[in-house]
Amino acid sequence: MGETIKIDVNHITRVEGHGDIKIDVENGVVKECKLEIVEAPRFFEAMLKGRHYSEAAIITSRICGICSVGHQLASVRATEDAFGIELTKQNRQLKTLLDMGQYFESHVLHVYFLAVPDFVGAQSVFPLISTHKDVVLSALKLKKLGHDIGDMIAGRLVHPIGIIPGGFTKMPTVEKLEEILQRIKDARGELLNGVALIKTLTLPDFTRETEYISMYRKGEYAFIDGNIFSSDKGEVSYKDYRKVTNEYLVPHSTAKRAKFSRNSYMVGALARFNNNYEWLSDTAKTVAEDIGIKPICYNPYLNTVAQMIELVHIIDECESIIKDMLSSGLKVEAPVKPVLKKCTGVGAVEVPRGILFHEYTFDEKGYITEANCVIPTGQNLQNIEDDMKAIVPAALGNRTREELTLDMEMLVRAYDPCISCSCHLLDVEFINDNKK
Repeated sequence: MGETIKIDVNHITRVEGHGDIKIDVENGVVKECKLEIVEAPRFFEAMLKGRHYSEAAIITSRICGICSVGHQLASVRATEDAFGIELTKQNRQLKTLLDMGQYFESHVLHVYFLAVPDFVGAQSVFPLISTHKDVVLSALKLKKLGHDIGDMIAGRLVHPIGIIPGGFTKMPTVEKLEEILQRIKDARGELLNGVALIKTLTLPDFTRETEYISMYRKGEYAFIDGNIFSSDKGEVSYKDYRKVTNEYLVPHSTAKRAKFSRNSYMVGALARFNNNYEWLSDTAKTVAEDIGIKPICYNPYLNTVAQMIELVHIIDECESIIKDMLSSGLKVEAPVKPVLKKCTGVGAVEVPRGILFHEYTFDEKGYITEANCVIPTGQNLQNIEDDMKAIVPAALGNRTREELTLDMEMLVRAYDPCISCSCHLLDVEFINDNKK
């Protein structure tokens, strides 16, 4: 007779939002293995209907305090795409820097404060203050750098106020760019110390082949704009994102799920690393080789490692962009005012947790008539659950209930989910039983 195990985690800690893990094994047979999303849906797409294009980015940034920059960037790009506003080189550089500032804030938060405690046997980051004080201080410095980049470009990193469709309402000064440039150079050492820490950690040895989806723009590690790339199917136009995401519902989740070529796919740092490795900076590639990770990597626990590698790349990319802006000379660019018309636009942006889509349809006065947001965490949920279903049977007889519970929690945390972002509008069909 096989094992009988019941795992009921309410709620998973060190993730953003509320999710439960339910596992039921009876006599060695897995009866249930689910990742339940129990957070109440928030109707942001419905909130956007009837609102002016100038309000969309401000409203959608409130979807999340952690992901506010990503939602604003995707929102602004959707509006610019709809009205045919082309980005200048400087405008695109500023948007990319703003996005990268968000990566500093988000990746550092996840790696140092949410994930690392698992690997050193701590319940949270607080015990690390006494055992790894230098690491915690380094993480705080890196997070502050991300916030200051956001403040320099858009007034603040959380719910920025300086980015609008067609441009920015403020410009960074030469002095501020030079200051940030020096801090970015200084941050490289801090980050490499973090890489050294990551090398000492032992991550679960688990692999499951899956499909990886990210943005693609030939010649660069894509963050802003580009098409969609599937490790199975290749390049797909960003305009056809619905053909890729294919959102659907499951009874045990208030968040939608997604699939393309297979039952599920993965987005996020590991997907970007696998699909765009060629375009990583030389330093980031060297770090990846030193750690011992290379594409295609099928271990989802290594998403945390991929985030560290991305931060190394972002250090190099930020330095390159700022140097180019300083050598080219900052230009005062007035925001482009859209020519209003009936139209639809799609914004696609790589945010820390994966590729984010916003789509808006406008009337002739610039008011939104339809809106759709497809969130990275929603795209990852089925892949997490499929990983769970592969891990549990293999662990029976090899892992205690407590060890398996930790494995499951670590798996969910490895994906760095933002559950609140993923809970959105649910379509409800009311049927009148009395209808003749």
